[in-house]
Amino acid sequence: MKGIILAAGKGTRLYPITYPVCKPLLPVYDKPLIYYPLSVLMRAGIRDILIIVPPDDQEPFVQLLGDGSKFGVRITYLEQKVQRGIADAFIIGREFIGDDSVCLALGDNIFYGPNFRRKLRQAAKDPKGATIFGYYVPDPRAFGVVEFDADGKALSIEEKPKHPKSNYIVPGLYFYDNDVVDIAKNVKPSARGELEITSVNNVYLAQKRLNVISLGSEYTWFDAGNADSLYVSAGAIRTAQRSGKMVGCPEEAALKNRWITVDQLRETAVELEKTQYGQYLKRSSTRNKPLNGGFLQKSFKADDRRQGGRVCSAVRLFCIAFHCAVHDPSAAAFETSAGGTAGADGTGGAGPSGICAAVFFEDRG
Repeated sequence: MKGIILAAGKGTRLYPITYPVCKPLLPVYDKPLIYYPLSVLMRAGIRDILIIVPPDDQEPFVQLLGDGSKFGVRITYLEQKVQRGIADAFIIGREFIGDDSVCLALGDNIFYGPNFRRKLRQAAKDPKGATIFGYYVPDPRAFGVVEFDADGKALSIEEKPKHPKSNYIVPGLYFYDNDVVDIAKNVKPSARGELEITSVNNVYLAQKRLNVISLGSEYTWFDAGNADSLYVSAGAIRTAQRSGKMVGCPEEAALKNRWITVDQLRETAVELEKTQYGQYLKRSSTRNKPLNGGFLQKSFKADDRRQGGRVCSAVRLFCIAFHCAVHDPSAAAFETSAGGTAGADGTGGAGPSGICAAVFFEDRG
């Protein structure tokens, strides 16, 4: 399977911030926004990645990511000359995709949650048809909305409906077999002149080849496409990483996949040693594997393995939440005030459990 990151949006919802810089290069807490979809593709086991960029904006991406070798992947770049919608990615990337299946990730979407790597691997493994995700938001009108029957099977998908049939939207991560190339080619522009990804999904739905995986409240998704969502997502990432687990770290994904060596990771850590990000990579390289459990790791790691982790994970969750409340009450207040779930503008959120859900991030998948 090959991967595509669509990073060609003008970022009009973020003007004037995005006048001088492309949206996926903006920071979300301690790393560039594009690191999040890149790490998602890598965790799915995808090494051959195309990044679609705006016209004349390729150089900053190359400066940041290069050819992908430092992450153990192969990155190529193509431009989207004209804004024609998400489905246009498969037309632009037709030669890149070749005869392979493909996963498309939007350059401004952030995902994380327990065992998400396992879900990604399942979706990427020999796909037949299409696999997309469903995520609950309070106001789904700004997105593609999926309707389910009583058995949880998708009945319909509607793009930006005025009267949504459910609160489940389709976030920006899509897995397809090779048929998507021809399907996208035959999609007709919508009323707003775009090749809608919903039109592609509806073809698979009509053919009864569309699989929709619902992501529960333990998962977090953000569409970091406006100022408010950038702010909220940065705060949620900061809080989640207090557990000692980095969110959206391509180097960590590469090490876990055995695509880079510990020595290569250590070299990157040295380059970034003055940053928290670099210090995290340094600790990861010292331990010979990604960190898990942060400041509570030594106390709970052995018991987690011997006892299955249920009791210790519950204690860990309580201790982490208590630690944050004592040492950084502002973070707790921030997460609580954020509502712990998607905002009214449908920009995504940290789950209904508030700070505890946001703080306790552990992916064993």
